[in-house]
Amino acid sequence: MAEKFSLKDHLFNSETVGRLAAEFAAGVPGFDAARFKAEALGGFADRELMERLDWMADCLEPQLAPDFPEMADHLEAALPERLDPALKDDDFGHFIHAVHGILTVRHGLEAHRDRALDLLHAATQRFSMEYYIRPFLNRWTDETLARLALWAEDENYHVRRLVSEGTRPKLPWAKAVDLRPDQTLPLLDKLHGDDARFVTRSIANHLNDITKGEPDLVMDRLEMWAGEGRQSAKELDWMTRHALRTRVKAGHPRAMKMLGFDPDATFVCDVALGEEPVQIGGALAFSVTLKADQKTPVLVDYVLKLRNAKGGQGEKVFKLKQAVVQPGTPLVLDKVHKLKAAATTFRLFPGEQGLVVQVNGRAVAETVFELLE
Repeated sequence: MAEKFSLKDHLFNSETVGRLAAEFAAGVPGFDAARFKAEALGGFADRELMERLDWMADCLEPQLAPDFPEMADHLEAALPERLDPALKDDDFGHFIHAVHGILTVRHGLEAHRDRALDLLHAATQRFSMEYYIRPFLNRWTDETLARLALWAEDENYHVRRLVSEGTRPKLPWAKAVDLRPDQTLPLLDKLHGDDARFVTRSIANHLNDITKGEPDLVMDRLEMWAGEGRQSAKELDWMTRHALRTRVKAGHPRAMKMLGFDPDATFVCDVALGEEPVQIGGALAFSVTLKADQKTPVLVDYVLKLRNAKGGQGEKVFKLKQAVVQPGTPLVLDKVHKLKAAATTFRLFPGEQGLVVQVNGRAVAETVFELLE
């Protein structure tokens, strides 16, 4: 049997820790690389991914200056070469360099704000400091936002991305930031015309976070940006689709219209189920037939209403097809959806389940099927 992949071991191991040790030995006088490597690796066994980062920072501290301004000099001297500034995307750097951010927050947050921010500016050009700018946003909100406003015009696209990614309302794995959209949207106004997909993807994700509470605010902004013409039409269209994906999945009418799908369009929709009942671990087969009197762009989703442990139902939305229905020519869509017995995100329970076909955000057909153990 193949050994199960371990992300923490892939990211933090003898090779990567050895690389980090060599960088500190080259930049910090008297740094004992062998001692650091042995201590760090020796403490990995019982620690998970993020805990290993904190542990490596613990192992570095005794060999760095206790005074933060000098420690910051050491941390900067140990940074590797900058990531290629000529690239536009998919150059994340190495997770091992997050230790620079951890130590910056630990020792620079309270008494050395400006020096610490300078260090984050340098470090994010090697590995994103999106998690480590957030304590500064909470502790020194106005001062940090002012610095980010300058960074939004930085020549390095990793620094520009940090402005958007570090202020995201719902950044995965990250601590919350106490910021309002009116504080972060002016930063995105500066950034939205960026030519780096790494930056525009972050902007779209940031906007998607905001749509979960204030969708109209985001759509107003996207329309404003379209009127400014600072971003190419193709890229802004991609950003719009990515930014509105959660609202589109929920069938938000205005979001649908912005993407060219009429939520009020009329259809005849038939749903035919394949062989049933369906066993847990098997697959639900079904066919959807759409008819329309006029040429109509459609975004077709299907919703599974699945029984839960308490006897109620939870809903999960899945994409089916983006297409155009032509008059006189039915659009037929076939799907086989596997119903895994051991899904990682939810558990299946036997009994009657629901299937809903959603077109342009509106439910147009519904049926039920039986699921057996």
